[in-house]
Amino acid sequence: MEHTRYFTILIVFLLLFTGCSPKTSEVLLPDDALVEFSQSGEIEISDNWWEAFKDQQLNDLVDSALNANYDVQTAWYRLREAEAIARQARSSFFPQVDGSGRGQVIDTDVSGQSEVYELGLSAGYELDLWGKVRSEARAQSYRQQASFYDFQATALLLSAQVVKGWFDLLEARQQVALARDQRQTNEKMLELLQTRFQNGLGNLADVLRQQQLMESTREQEIVAETRLQIIHNRLSVLLGKQPQKQDVMDLDHLVFPDLPPLPKTGMPAELIRRRPDIQRSMALLKASDQDLASSISNLFPRISISASLSTESPNAEDLFDDWVRSLAGSVLAPVFYGNRLQAEKDQAEAVRNQRIYEYGQTVLSAFQDVEDALVEEKQQQRRLQSIEKQYELAQSATEQVRSSYFNGVGNYLDVLDAMDTQQNLRRQYLSETLTLLKYRIDLYQALAGGFDTDFSVEE
Repeated sequence: MEHTRYFTILIVFLLLFTGCSPKTSEVLLPDDALVEFSQSGEIEISDNWWEAFKDQQLNDLVDSALNANYDVQTAWYRLREAEAIARQARSSFFPQVDGSGRGQVIDTDVSGQSEVYELGLSAGYELDLWGKVRSEARAQSYRQQASFYDFQATALLLSAQVVKGWFDLLEARQQVALARDQRQTNEKMLELLQTRFQNGLGNLADVLRQQQLMESTREQEIVAETRLQIIHNRLSVLLGKQPQKQDVMDLDHLVFPDLPPLPKTGMPAELIRRRPDIQRSMALLKASDQDLASSISNLFPRISISASLSTESPNAEDLFDDWVRSLAGSVLAPVFYGNRLQAEKDQAEAVRNQRIYEYGQTVLSAFQDVEDALVEEKQQQRRLQSIEKQYELAQSATEQVRSSYFNGVGNYLDVLDAMDTQQNLRRQYLSETLTLLKYRIDLYQALAGGFDTDFSVEE
């Protein structure tokens, strides 16, 4: 009884300090006044932002990639792993209970044969007076959330890669068709020059120059065909298919879609709540804060309670007649660890501070992504207008110098230079239109949030 009384007093004394569980400081986040984005549209951005291009083939490709891409599948199972780890951490809230049983037959020359039967049940539990178990469970829960947002960020990146690859494919097909058309135009021009030379109206140098231009156009065709095949291979891999099968898609059209209206950029605070990379950074910050709380808890005593129930009998019939019960408590307090526990606490605090600044940098980078895409798209539209005007002027100049040449005025070098300039501008206009679409994709990617999945984060 005396020992029981002392043990009870010790437990009550420690429980008085339950309210003294370690507290970490409030998380300090970047608190500068948020400024609106420089431009904004009126159309709300959808989670399935690629549908704004109104291309059913593109929609089917993205859906297929999200279901079959290996990087997305890998991210999904990283999420499942994090979920399992979080469940493991939460199991510490409950006692650990073990059952045991043993049966033994002993045979000796002197006493003969004897039997021993044993059954037992034991349980152990650590009191979470200082919040160590709670902090560890919360830290793993936040890491689970970070893994979820990482999965969403992977899916978002994949969707952008597929859409860009699709437009790359459209542009490459148009470049191939344009190169073939320009080669045929140059062949017809070569036939005219050869006829003039045979009739004594031209010279051999003009014919050779035109042959050189025709071969240059043929080279452009080869380059465009090569690029088309490489893009096709890249899309195949994004879709989880072997590139050598050549069965990814059949294009029904070769025309770029119209640029959708500018989406609504919203307020920066909305972007912070929406972007999965920002939410991932925040979750890791919260996890590091809980790690710090756990490391502080290690500086305090640990109290454990254990209980057992067992029985032993020489025969199975009497096994349940005599039970032995025990209840024990233990206290383990750190006395001397060579400053290791304090160093662990300092390390956790340093990691937490790193996460604060990483979060701030992630937020600023997200704002930059939006602003960069807005500026690039606006300036690219102006550039396209300039290229279109240049092409119209080059087309008029080509017709003028060609007419003058065949009327005996001027030289063929002017014709050759005008044709080459016109053809280059047509190719450039296609590539710069692709660039404009990619800037819009960058904007959608910068503004978009995650996708709906079958997995929901446990708050």
